Amino acid sequence: QRLKAAVHYTAGCLCQEVAEDKGVQFSKQTIAAISEITFRQCDVKEYFLILCRHAKRSTVTTEDVKLLARRSSSLLKYITQKSEELASSNMEQKEKKKKKGGITSGEQAAAMTEREDSKMA
Repeated sequence: QRLKAAVHYTAGCLCQEVAEDKGVQFSKQTIAAISEITFRQCDVKEYFLILCRHAKRSTVTTEDVKLLARRSSSLLKYITQKSEELASSNMEQKEKKKKKGGITSGEQAAAMTEREDSKMA
């Protein structure tokens, strides 16, 4: 049920974007029909279960989502773009955390080596 609601919400958001860009209106019934067709077409839950079972894992990955979207080149392009944006954002956040932490791992290793050297002397 939650997955179906998420598909409906996303379809509504996409319809709203198209409506703003193209100057058209979508009725609630149209959005509901689009989300229902999308949900039925994808049958996401079963598809992901099969993929994960085949790959002998329990986690759905970005690559699994891309495999599902490969039927629609525009959807695949959009998902790939968003995936790359998220990946770069995550890398930026990791870099910020490293900088906030003070010294880097290389500096930590150098400090440990200095301590070991001073103990030997």
